[in-house]
Amino acid sequence: MTALGAHIGVVRGARIAGPGREFLPSDEPVDIHIDGGVISDIAPTGALPTSGDVLEADGSWVVPGLWDNHVHTVQWALAAERESLGEVSSASEAAVRMASVAALPDGRRVGSGFRDALWADEPTLDLLDSRTGEVPTYLINADVHSVWLNSAALRREGFTSPDGMLREEDAFEISRRLNAADPERGDRAVRLAGEQAAARGVTGLVDFDMAWNADAWPRRIAAGFAAHRVEFAIYPFDLERAVAAGLRTGDLRQTADATVDGAGLVRVGSLKVITDGSLGTRTAACSYPYAGDAGNFGVLNVEPDELVDLLIRATGAGLSAAVHAIGDRATTTALDAFTLSGASGTIEHAQLVRHADLARFARLGVIASVQPQHALDDRDLVDGLWAEQTAIGYPLAALRNAGVELRFGSDAPVAPLDPWQAIAAAVARTDGDRAPWHPEESLSVDDALRASVRSSLRPGEPADIVLCSQDPQAAPADALRQMPVFATVLAGRLTHLS
Repeated sequence: MTALGAHIGVVRGARIAGPGREFLPSDEPVDIHIDGGVISDIAPTGALPTSGDVLEADGSWVVPGLWDNHVHTVQWALAAERESLGEVSSASEAAVRMASVAALPDGRRVGSGFRDALWADEPTLDLLDSRTGEVPTYLINADVHSVWLNSAALRREGFTSPDGMLREEDAFEISRRLNAADPERGDRAVRLAGEQAAARGVTGLVDFDMAWNADAWPRRIAAGFAAHRVEFAIYPFDLERAVAAGLRTGDLRQTADATVDGAGLVRVGSLKVITDGSLGTRTAACSYPYAGDAGNFGVLNVEPDELVDLLIRATGAGLSAAVHAIGDRATTTALDAFTLSGASGTIEHAQLVRHADLARFARLGVIASVQPQHALDDRDLVDGLWAEQTAIGYPLAALRNAGVELRFGSDAPVAPLDPWQAIAAAVARTDGDRAPWHPEESLSVDDALRASVRSSLRPGEPADIVLCSQDPQAAPADALRQMPVFATVLAGRLTHLS
């Protein structure tokens, strides 16, 4: 049997189901020949001699390697060590749960994934203190834009808050500290998480960790990480450091030893700017107030003039931009900044978009980097908190119809890092027995796959290949979500085999 890590010379007897099949005359099984990590030929099975290791597809369906275009990598990897609060239904229940959680080696109790916008009771400092005592306790919101701390944690971190809740930049600072507490442990978690991602067909991700990733990723590669490609972000607090280091979007970030397996996998990504808050924390910047909170229009974390200046500086230094904008007011401000600066790049999230802004995305060539699962996880919040908004909530088809390029991601750990979940969410607009939510915004399987890949199955393209045990084109939504991945190949090297 072909071993993990083997360099594949040919994938034999595969049926192409994803982007690239339109270039083939039929759906007959084919051999995909690989040379130097690139697809060299696609021919009828047995038509050409084989060389190197052979991966028997046995009629499996093949799609190009899948990407998750929005991941907070260390936060996602460490989530397995933290208490999951996704199913907690009240502040009281969350406080009781955290009281029984064992502290991590650094002395902190950490939970993540709560959604207080759906709770009937309020998270308060007194409530959390009464249950958790003097052990520093941290509860991270599912959207990562707020963190609930007890008094012991506030003292340890040097913050004050009357209700124990820190929001936006203060919350991000807490997450940065938690994620950086033990780099060696974090790197181990990232390596394990990368292997799990490869098992779902992931061959690339965009890392939005709030850290200096230019050194972290070569360190991980040198230690043996080789599960997928990486594009890493730079944040404004490190922009001048990146410019001084000569980092430019698309450049390889090599390890000292260019012969290791992961060499060539890490590239410089974009400048990431978080311009507004989030729906769950009720801070996304909107045109109309949040329902039941007449004075709350959300917040702009970055003023428009400052955003333009950042994008001009990044563009001049050869960096593209990834601008976080969730509310429609933030999305408009982001598009204004792209217009005035001449920057290229993405708007991350675009969860509420004015009708007039759809065409602006396309005219400017700005990519909409979106997370389809968020529409399903947030539908009750949207129907409540954004009841007075007039812009389009969680658009997919509207953006596609306007000629906008879509890229899918998870925002892990906000949603699981699984491109098949994103694809299923985009196609079905539901993930259970509930009726589809705004089905007019659903996409075809073809469109969802195109938003999940960076290459196609054609000669000359990278040999990033996913073999599926079912045909994605014929699979219902629940089967798409659970799509069995038989094997994953990255630049011709086998990274997963079931």
